[in-house]
Amino acid sequence: MNALPRAGPRPARGRLGAPSSGTQAPAAPWTRFSAWLECVCVVTFDLELGQALELVYPSDFRLTDKEKSSICYLSFPDSHSGCLGDTQFSFRIRQCGGQRSPWSTNDRHYDSGAPVSLQKESSHYFGYVYFRQVKDSSVKRGYFQKSLVLVSRLPFVRLFQALLSLIAPEYFDKLAPCLEAVCNEIDQWPAPEPGQTLNLPVVGVVLQVRVPSRVDKPDCSSLKHCGHENLLLTPLVLSSVHELDLFRCFQPVLTHVQMLWELMLLGEPLVILAPSPAVSSEMVLALTSCLQPLKFCCDYRPYFTVHDSEFKEFTTRTQAPPNVVLGVTNPFFIKTLQHWPHILRIGEPKLSGGLPKQVKLKKPSRLKTLDTKPGLYTTYTAHLHRDKALLKRLLGGLQKKRPPGALAALLRTHLLELTQSFVIPLEHYMASLMPLQKSVTPWKAPPQIRPFHQDDFLRSLDHAGPQLTCILKGDWLGLYRRFFKSPHFDGWYRQRRKEMAHKLEALHLEAICEADIETWMKDKSEVEVVDLVLKLREKLVRARGHQLPVKEETLHRAQLNIEMVIGSLPKDLQAVLCPR
Repeated sequence: MNALPRAGPRPARGRLGAPSSGTQAPAAPWTRFSAWLECVCVVTFDLELGQALELVYPSDFRLTDKEKSSICYLSFPDSHSGCLGDTQFSFRIRQCGGQRSPWSTNDRHYDSGAPVSLQKESSHYFGYVYFRQVKDSSVKRGYFQKSLVLVSRLPFVRLFQALLSLIAPEYFDKLAPCLEAVCNEIDQWPAPEPGQTLNLPVVGVVLQVRVPSRVDKPDCSSLKHCGHENLLLTPLVLSSVHELDLFRCFQPVLTHVQMLWELMLLGEPLVILAPSPAVSSEMVLALTSCLQPLKFCCDYRPYFTVHDSEFKEFTTRTQAPPNVVLGVTNPFFIKTLQHWPHILRIGEPKLSGGLPKQVKLKKPSRLKTLDTKPGLYTTYTAHLHRDKALLKRLLGGLQKKRPPGALAALLRTHLLELTQSFVIPLEHYMASLMPLQKSVTPWKAPPQIRPFHQDDFLRSLDHAGPQLTCILKGDWLGLYRRFFKSPHFDGWYRQRRKEMAHKLEALHLEAICEADIETWMKDKSEVEVVDLVLKLREKLVRARGHQLPVKEETLHRAQLNIEMVIGSLPKDLQAVLCPR
């Protein structure tokens, strides 16, 4: 197993694991690689140790012992899955010790332009796994068992699954030299730029992807047409970097998709017991994505095992179950998580000519520790009525043999419109709390955002509620009341209030830049003038760090104003404010 002893910045390397002999090494090696991936791991099965970390690239990437252990256990299906051949799935682990690496300028730039649901994780790692288990008489145990794992902070499941399907079979055939070449190729990729279509070459193929932007319209296609006349190879075009086929993922639970949407919206604890890590991880990721454009603010684990470091934390009965969505394959969890309020048991996916057999709603008291039948075990009663028209359209599409992509798009559009209908009244009310622009004056502190009063908001629903954009009937008020107690309301409110505060700061900076500063200074003391310089500088630093929505022209004017004000001060103060 690779030792990872070093701390500090990564040294320049010409090839993985060896110092560069060239004199023109890049100033920041692996910068482009780390814009997409943290590291690549190889996990193998050792007769004496069990799952063991065989390789880590780049070799100087630091993982704690707990992280290594989690990656090893989560990179293999447990014994109940019986996965033969090649399997892809994903997991998500807590980064130990908090956020260790400094957040780079590139990360802040990406996050400032990306949808909130696709921003980089700051305290978790995603693991994207390609596992191979085949009979091999040359191995003592009789089976070749190995996983190639991409560790990233980006939730780009479609992109990384496509990347693994290209590089993993090559790696299993050619081993380390192939992986080294792939990592060097990824280190040549352009950084993920929201709103841009990128060509990403790897192992003789060019992946063409579009990185979503927060200014995208909800109904715009994921990938705009991009000419590839300058490419030697015809690119493999991915329609999305992150969207799964919701129809395929939800096929056994289509009749309950709105209830599951409500459970996700409210941040309810949910266990998904599936026959394999592939099914469990896709179901968890599909459920957590169905709130878009809202960010999923609770914890979630696409694949979770009894060996996970958080096992005791999640299974304790001494406190209420945490707000987590867990994907598991071991029936043992039915016993250990019986106290959880919602358990979804699904079987092997089967897609025939008609609507797949749907799981039934069942009371938790009917849970059995062994041989639990498929079903959604819960006492929850949905607030909204079921959309029967949606099911008819999906069934009609199946009967007419419409392409699966069209059915997935229909389902995604339905969930998007449902979420938007719920969020729009919140957005309208929140906007009403913003002070008027004319109240922002240059020589006073920006006015305060008014507080969010839940009762006032609920009263506003009579004339500006979700009924204006959604035909679904039901207890919308009851749903909002429960939503106010959920982590998602807290996450949404904090994000919106932060954005509004930044907007107020930006308006204040613009007001100062447009004011007649020379006239203002005439009757001001030196202390007040110096205070203005310091405040303007502070605002400039924040604005340039992508924290304030300010035009470049405003920043330039602010800098000129600072220079003009400093120039009006005595020489001794100038020396203090502008030390050479």
